[in-house]
Amino acid sequence: MIIVVAKSILKEGKTEEFKSLTRELIDETRKEKGCIEYVLYEDTESAGTFTFIEKWEDMDCLEAHFQSEHFKRIGAKVKELRKSRDINIYKEA
Repeated sequence: MIIVVAKSILKEGKTEEFKSLTRELIDETRKEKGCIEYVLYEDTESAGTFTFIEKWEDMDCLEAHFQSEHFKRIGAKVKELRKSRDINIYKEA
């Protein structure tokens, strides 16, 4: 199993737009082959900070996700809303 932790810090005032865009991303991604879990969390102590926690069957499934139409289309829009992003990909030790 592959675990992805993807943290985004948004530009001020972009929270609602981000949430709106990511709803579609979440819905479409959960339908993908190999997607075990795909959840967006909002930081309770840091406004505008969001983290996706994702679980995938394997790296091939994750790579296919990165190439999906919805990921590319929505990701390009989300990119404009962020100040920064940090992604970590883990496998079981």
